[in-house]
Amino acid sequence: MAHLSELDVPRRSDSRAPQWLGVLLLIYVLISAVSVIGTGFKVATGGQAQELFGFATNPYVGLVIGIVATALIQSSSTVTSLIVGMVAGGLPVAIAVPMIMGSNVGTTLTNTLVSLGHVRSKDEFRRAFAAATVHDFFNLLAIVIFLPLEIMFGLLGRTASAVTGLFVSDANLSMSDLNFMRTLTGPLVGVLEGTASVLPGIFAGVAMIVAGLVLIFLSITYIGKLLKVLMVGKAKEIMHRAIGKGPLTGIFSGALVTFVVQSSSTTTSLMVPLAGTGTFSLRQIYPFMLGANIGTTLTALLAATAVGGAMAVPAMQIALVHMLFNVFAVLVIFGLPFLRNLPLMGANLLAALASEKTIYAAAWILSVFLLLPLLLIAVTTIF
Repeated sequence: MAHLSELDVPRRSDSRAPQWLGVLLLIYVLISAVSVIGTGFKVATGGQAQELFGFATNPYVGLVIGIVATALIQSSSTVTSLIVGMVAGGLPVAIAVPMIMGSNVGTTLTNTLVSLGHVRSKDEFRRAFAAATVHDFFNLLAIVIFLPLEIMFGLLGRTASAVTGLFVSDANLSMSDLNFMRTLTGPLVGVLEGTASVLPGIFAGVAMIVAGLVLIFLSITYIGKLLKVLMVGKAKEIMHRAIGKGPLTGIFSGALVTFVVQSSSTTTSLMVPLAGTGTFSLRQIYPFMLGANIGTTLTALLAATAVGGAMAVPAMQIALVHMLFNVFAVLVIFGLPFLRNLPLMGANLLAALASEKTIYAAAWILSVFLLLPLLLIAVTTIF
């Protein structure tokens, strides 16, 4: 019997191999889908995505542009790298700082939408929606704290300016040299782009955006189903060592994974199914989300090193603003117990309401990503 039991071990392991391959394939589809949305947005705007930033005349409008642009492109790394390029082209750093802050909020739209994939199960949806919106609440709280400080005292801009000289050099390092994920996802993105190209002009871009959203929704749904089966025994223990061991480990893991895939939307979205299926608690997921905020800043930081000449300093300065904003937010909000629990409380309360009536989930998404930006624009226009 002992001999037969030993033989069963590799059989059970082998039987899980196709499921793990399925998870890897779905992760590949998910990452590719994020690229598809970005490519589709560029096609839909005729390659003039930078015009999104042209009408920023005050910090609040800049904040709105950061939210909306990142919600559309679904990659804060892409938007912040674009902002670095705009600063290198002459965009004032003071206007760019609120855009950077807004990008943190805009990037959370994907994981909030992903949580809707669990809506058929009340308990799963409650856990998944809480895991998604804790990121929203944290980033909104960070803006409430640091945007006034920036407007009144230039806290982030001045701090970044003070340390910019340590980073600016003659090095010519470009993210295009390191972005192996773009090469990896190229085939699928190319196929979808080629298929959509039969449509005229803007419709091709819109089709790619829709296709990307559908792929994100489907891939996350099935990743959740597979992980629910796989995250038992040794596999679950390994995952807990990486994410669930403690806050510092969770923050480091989130930062590392986000830098590798160069999309905080992707890494945070991957955590939503794990929370929904009960593999990890909200408190365990929370630090990982914060680490993703920090990890995504490295892209813009490296992008800034490609800027030379007179504009190298402001380009590096805005990249450092992005990093400092997220690091300071983690130190202040997560470091102070009375602030640390506010995002958790807000997410749990909203998730409890949304699990009873999904209209609350729809209202939250519309409020944060549409009504709030419109309200800010209206208020700044009037006053």
